[in-house]
Amino acid sequence: MSTDYALIGEGMKTAVPWVGSNGVEFEHIGPDKVVATIADDPRQHNHVGGLHAAMIFGIGETASGALLLTAFADQLGRATPLVAKAEIGYRKVALGPLRAEAVLGRDAAEVVAELDAGQRPEFPVHVTISNAEGVVTTELTVLWTLRPNRS
Repeated sequence: MSTDYALIGEGMKTAVPWVGSNGVEFEHIGPDKVVATIADDPRQHNHVGGLHAAMIFGIGETASGALLLTAFADQLGRATPLVAKAEIGYRKVALGPLRAEAVLGRDAAEVVAELDAGQRPEFPVHVTISNAEGVVTTELTVLWTLRPNRS
């Protein structure tokens, strides 16, 4: 059975109200990379005219979650994905619309092997957030875990 990755983006907008209510769009969704975008909305600005840090973190975490769903879609019946930790570095004021590109930091097969062995695997998703000119404004690493479901 193949996964329709486009449905993941639409499903996130429904299942995670923040995603649907803040204008997040998905430019690309696949098991190796997710690209999410968010428009520049003055109502979401900070005191220096850029998008507020909460919005920047939100687009990055959303991209990382969509990547998790694509990379481990076939595991979600037996494990619950949870964020264990996140680290963010704000490099430049994030002016204008933003693009968040998420990539998996570990081989998915290794993660599944740990889950198969009864462990609770952890894996990083690295996210680079850039402005319309391609300048990196923010770097984010989200450490996810797959918690095995109890029978």
